[in-house]
Amino acid sequence: MNKRTITVVGGGAAGMMAAISAAENGAAVTLLEPNERLGKKLNITGKGRCNVTNNADQQTLLANVPKNGKFLYSVFSRFDGRDAMAFFEGLGVPLKTERGNRVFPVSDRSFDISGALERRLRALKVRLVRDRAVSLDVSGVAIRGVTGEKGTYPAQAVILATGGVSYPATGSTGEGHRMAAAVGHTVTPLQGSLVPLREKGNTCAALQGLSLRNVQLTVFENNKRIYSDFGELLFTHFGLSGPLVLSASAHMRHFDKKTYRLEIDLKPALDEQTLDKRLLSDFEKYCNHDFCNALNDLLPQKMIPEMVKASGIDPHCKVNIVTREQRRELVRLFKHWSVEVAGLCPVTDAIITSGGVKVSEINPATMESKLVKGLYFAGEIIDVDAYTGGFNLQIAWATGRAAGEAAAKEEATGEEFS
Repeated sequence: MNKRTITVVGGGAAGMMAAISAAENGAAVTLLEPNERLGKKLNITGKGRCNVTNNADQQTLLANVPKNGKFLYSVFSRFDGRDAMAFFEGLGVPLKTERGNRVFPVSDRSFDISGALERRLRALKVRLVRDRAVSLDVSGVAIRGVTGEKGTYPAQAVILATGGVSYPATGSTGEGHRMAAAVGHTVTPLQGSLVPLREKGNTCAALQGLSLRNVQLTVFENNKRIYSDFGELLFTHFGLSGPLVLSASAHMRHFDKKTYRLEIDLKPALDEQTLDKRLLSDFEKYCNHDFCNALNDLLPQKMIPEMVKASGIDPHCKVNIVTREQRRELVRLFKHWSVEVAGLCPVTDAIITSGGVKVSEINPATMESKLVKGLYFAGEIIDVDAYTGGFNLQIAWATGRAAGEAAAKEEATGEEFS
């Protein structure tokens, strides 16, 4: 019995899962990857710990995909976060669930994930070729294979899993989008998602290096509140970064026609009345001190000069003469510290890419192209992206699994290839 021949382009998370899925379903699989190591981007995710998935069901996963989430309904229904956990534990990788249901290897080593995938590929006798794909070979409306820099790879099905354009040093250079467009697919505009933010002005620059935990961040689009969450953020020389900011960036997609502003609640556990009482208590404690020396119990040292400056209160006035109106303004600043956003940092600084092959041109159950018979897509090349927390890798696992399975099971059509 002749095996169905499949070529997978891209040895990242989605590509390796697609190759494994296809081989498990009886296909003869060739995996093209130009990098010396498979999973180069996978190995740097989660600061090298690899936030492999989220311990979540289908509904929770979909709620964390702000763009084209409905497209993933079918693949998540068949392979959700808990299925991914079972898969990797079945490959011998013990996992643990941390805050926010984020899942990591017990070892905190991303190489344990990529290594387990590589061992499975070898066990399934997937053929690994170090080559860079250049073009798709199409005859009529059907795929016939892939041409690389070093050779040609005839196939009855091709799975494109080349990633986006974030972290180009890992090999995500947009070549997959170019090849998809060359055979008729629409590629929506590519920009960064889960990306640091640039500020207007230099308030953040003055606080460079300061990390705040347990704060609330709210995003305003044209002064309308569109997103809010709690967590950790980091002030940088250009603006803001950190987990809270990266997730917020996924909601800020229209800088060409809309303005964005952030508000940071520095004391989310205290309402304004309670915070005012706390200020009064601290002012009584430091009644003989200058105002600039009376905020040590409420703020990190680095932030005090900026808070004093923003309040308009004389830094050297005694706290016992600070007026009620001045105190009210101080409370407002604590609860609504504002940062005007100039824009996203470049897509090369992004964790993932927003944009990609248009989802209306892909079958959501199989990941097969609706334009080219036998062409499939998996992972970040598709126009879907999610928040931080393991959700983007879960997209890679679920779409890769669906594409590999469908490509292997579909009946071969047309001529046979040697």
